[in-house]
Amino acid sequence: MTPSWEPGTHYTEGFVVQFEGHRYKNIQPHRSQSDWTPPVTPALWGRLSDDSGVESHQHQRQQHHQLRDSEKQHHSAPEDRGDRPSGEIIHHEERQKHWYDFDDNHKKELEVVGGLAAGAALFAGGFAAWKGHEKHKEEQKAHTWALENWIHDAEARTAQYRQHGPRGPATWILSHDKEIPPEAIVIGQEHSWMLYICRAFYEGSIEVGKASNAFKKGAVIGYKHEEIHLGIYEILVGDMRGLRWVDANGYLNVASLGYRPVEGGRESDGTPLYIAEAPYNGAVHPGKASEKLDGAYIPYGETEKCVKSYRVLCYA
Repeated sequence: MTPSWEPGTHYTEGFVVQFEGHRYKNIQPHRSQSDWTPPVTPALWGRLSDDSGVESHQHQRQQHHQLRDSEKQHHSAPEDRGDRPSGEIIHHEERQKHWYDFDDNHKKELEVVGGLAAGAALFAGGFAAWKGHEKHKEEQKAHTWALENWIHDAEARTAQYRQHGPRGPATWILSHDKEIPPEAIVIGQEHSWMLYICRAFYEGSIEVGKASNAFKKGAVIGYKHEEIHLGIYEILVGDMRGLRWVDANGYLNVASLGYRPVEGGRESDGTPLYIAEAPYNGAVHPGKASEKLDGAYIPYGETEKCVKSYRVLCYA
């Protein structure tokens, strides 16, 4: 019997599920969410014919072991390809390019059979990758391409970490909803919950914020004086014996820190964002700092707060 689709499950390519009396085959490896049901995410699931016959016992067993093994790994290593009919792959160098670097023909190819599939499905599933619907279609495509590449890289980093362990004192790994790994770096406690360092894609940038299992979606970032709640994000795990907090004030001068800061993300214009911690209202909060910001910016109380004196996370 075909297993039923369930949220919170990592599905590998080719896995077949049943949902509301119909069968669907997985097109793109992903971890399911409650609002990513097969009928509303055609970039992730292809509907099979209802009269395609009964699956063999051997195929059912193969699916069972495939799903069980992928769940053990939590996130399997993604294949670096775009499901193109010709068998071409999306090379690493290609993924590093901006959407506007491609010519019109190549953009169309990516739209139809390339790397935009996963990103488009994330948007369809409610991922808040940009504010509102006022953006030009070409800008939306650029954001979709950037989001899909961020997810691809995050999944690869996470698979590498799960299989081989950390390669340094700080590693970003992909997380969903309120899943906080035990090795996540703790900033401090606010009320009865702990605060951790996270980052997430938004408006073409990768913004640094805070995560906690007390938040409604798991992660909160600040963007243009607003708090943005997200359920797909990366969380920083590591060993503080190889890291240290360095005092800073106002606009960040990286050269004056005396240590190499841990890069947290980047603004849409390419400006690096670094991980900061700052005291506010009786607790210490994670946030972001950069050469263009006049202090550490932390998401708090539905807005962003600027704290002039803060600390930056650096390699020891």
